Amino acid sequence: MPEAMGMIRKSVRAFVARELIPLEADLIARESSRGHNDDPLLPAEIDQVLRDKARDAGLWGVDVPVDMGGQGLGALARVVITEELKRSIVPFVPPPDSPNLYLLKELCVGSQIDKYLLPYASGEKRSCIALSEAGAGSDAAGIKTRAERKGGKWILNGSKMWISNARRSDFMIVVAVTDPQKRARGGMTAFLVDRETPGVSVPSSYPMMGEYHPYAVFFDNVELDDNQVLGDVGNAFVPITNRLGVRRLDIAARCIGLATRCLEMMIAHANTRSTFGSLLADRQAVQWWIADSYQELEMVRLLTYRLAWRVERGDKDFRIDGSMVKTQATEMLGRVVDRAIQAFGAMGVSKELPLEYIARMGRVMRIVEGPSEVHRWVIARSLLRNGLPDLSAA
Repeated sequence: MPEAMGMIRKSVRAFVARELIPLEADLIARESSRGHNDDPLLPAEIDQVLRDKARDAGLWGVDVPVDMGGQGLGALARVVITEELKRSIVPFVPPPDSPNLYLLKELCVGSQIDKYLLPYASGEKRSCIALSEAGAGSDAAGIKTRAERKGGKWILNGSKMWISNARRSDFMIVVAVTDPQKRARGGMTAFLVDRETPGVSVPSSYPMMGEYHPYAVFFDNVELDDNQVLGDVGNAFVPITNRLGVRRLDIAARCIGLATRCLEMMIAHANTRSTFGSLLADRQAVQWWIADSYQELEMVRLLTYRLAWRVERGDKDFRIDGSMVKTQATEMLGRVVDRAIQAFGAMGVSKELPLEYIARMGRVMRIVEGPSEVHRWVIARSLLRNGLPDLSAA
């Protein structure tokens, strides 16, 4: 890895130790007590303090292009920063959110650049993506939300569910069907929808495990202008699926960070905890837990870095790589945290440590952005249709 990445890693690790890990006990208490309400686990005032400190520490706009006011360090730097930040369970990542940034950079034109892209890139605005529906989760081609052309406007009707940050976003990226005959093959369009637009409502939310608390979103005859079409009419499917690939890269980085924390804790515990006259470090079972965890973690890290490299070099289709890192990273985290809990015994499932929280977060990650079974199907379908990839062309 380049020397600059090592310096970035060292800087972020110090930020995490200084600013995030001391907040963990309070975060666990808030998560335990918030019940069914949607209070953020990171209160707004604390989030703002962390944003200011992150900016001062040079952790702002990491993968935002220089001509947009960012650092232009690329996808690999963002992965390194994310995995270091997620050595803590505190849900803080400096803006902007890379998957939506990637999509907006690719598709925004004209007035959209000043109204949406630049404020988003600078952290002034927040966004969410409204894709999933009751009958269209992993199968995005099953979307039923419609946008019809009437009287010089686009009229949007339908509903979405499991939409993260819907109430706290300034605008949404909404995917709708514009040609029911073509659907995923030229009949799906993305729209930029301001949250306060008449007809947009976010009436309910879904209490879930860990930090996630997504929302239902409804669109009732929402009028949109042509300049709110994101990209080409009918051609949203491939850009959106690539955007999901970038999100899966982000999830993999998060899993690497959390698994690293678990492994560090397991090693320290094994070297200090004695049972029946011997350190846990002397027990073969514990040694194998540590050895297997390290090997699995490093293999996922290399696979994730390779996908970051593909994103950086401008590859236009990395859906298979996204499915691989999503599946392998989330399942790896589940195994590593389970071993760590077993090593700590009763303390491992107590709220005195972050392990039980990480275990629940890891379980959620195996479902959000597509469950492992769907990703395996995507990978197998591609290989059965096209054969193995040509490695000489990589």
